[in-house]
Amino acid sequence: MDNLFNLLDKGKTQFHLVKECKNILSTNGFDELDITTEWDLIPGKKYMVSPYSSMLIAFVYGEHATSLRMAAAHTDFPMLKLKPNPEISKIGYKQANVEPYGGLISSTWFDRPLGLAGKVMVKGENVFSPKALLFDSEKPIFTIPNLAPHLKKEKNAELDLQKELIPLAGTINSDDTSKENFIKDYIANTLSIDSKDILDYDLYLYITDAPEYIGIDDEFISSPRLDNISSVSAILSSLCTGKIQNCIALGAFFDNEEIGSRSKQGADSLLLRDIIDRILPSKNFYANAFNLSLDVAHGTHPNYPEKSDITNQITLGQGVVLKTSASQRYVTDSEAGAVITALCNENNIPLKKQVNRSGMAGGQTLGPIMSSYLPIKSVDMGIPMLAMHSARELVHKKDYISLVDMITKYYEY
Repeated sequence: MDNLFNLLDKGKTQFHLVKECKNILSTNGFDELDITTEWDLIPGKKYMVSPYSSMLIAFVYGEHATSLRMAAAHTDFPMLKLKPNPEISKIGYKQANVEPYGGLISSTWFDRPLGLAGKVMVKGENVFSPKALLFDSEKPIFTIPNLAPHLKKEKNAELDLQKELIPLAGTINSDDTSKENFIKDYIANTLSIDSKDILDYDLYLYITDAPEYIGIDDEFISSPRLDNISSVSAILSSLCTGKIQNCIALGAFFDNEEIGSRSKQGADSLLLRDIIDRILPSKNFYANAFNLSLDVAHGTHPNYPEKSDITNQITLGQGVVLKTSASQRYVTDSEAGAVITALCNENNIPLKKQVNRSGMAGGQTLGPIMSSYLPIKSVDMGIPMLAMHSARELVHKKDYISLVDMITKYYEY
């Protein structure tokens, strides 16, 4: 569980998450490959490659490998993205212009301590080689104050995001000469660079709250970013600790799932297929290949049980979840689902099956996207969650332990 809490704490953006994953992999003997060079892969060795700073592929080349076993998760999560020219100064306050990234529950971001983190691009050796710097305020510098109920005429009205979801950064003093560029200057001062050297950035406001155990028996984990760092952490733990001999065990970590995956570093890219073709010694490895598309699942909410399917109720703490959908929004079919069911039964790993209530589409995952260019047996699964896309989400620690156990056994077969 320490690995999960570490990633939840340090993975404040997709860039910081991938950096910490690489640190963990390096400590566990994974050698980093260069995407631009030829690879001379050796059975029994462990490798990783990160073509982009928010995407990572890691794999263990089993000494007696005859097949490919994949597991995939996403590195991004709902946040507030800092816009260009973000400084707002009005009626004595300093504010920041932001926009939602992904489908966050906007109302849960009010009155929270918010930090700022991401990637800053500065001048490099030439115009086609700018330098990337990781940035983290490492403290809350923003908050979005709620409006008192006495002042609200329509208490349940839909939020005007451009008006109401604007964070507060401070006040303007009478002798303040930096009010025009106070955010850019703050970033430059923190990084010890000249603000004129900043060319662009991908910066996000993040919840600074720490992950915590909650519940009478400390059974739940409450934290920002559980969707989908919980899946990333489980794959990482299995790759680092599993006894992998008979397959090439691969973990794929993609960015931009929360906004559709259509990017060079997202799952809807041919980059993964190109990398796999470089890894596999022959096309025969595809014959018995398998893919786990891992993302959190909707647990049945005790206050809203009618929102779940009538015969497939998912209570937190009852194991990993296999997700199915008639529309193939989840990629699981009976052939692939039978494999996972048998795997869990044989290893006494608790498993539940989840399908959305009819008439509710649910979200889409990496599974169907990857299957469009990797036609191998695949399932969608993960651990059940409450408060998905909230500022703080909720899972059960037993489910996370079951997920790690399941992925570890999956790689070891």
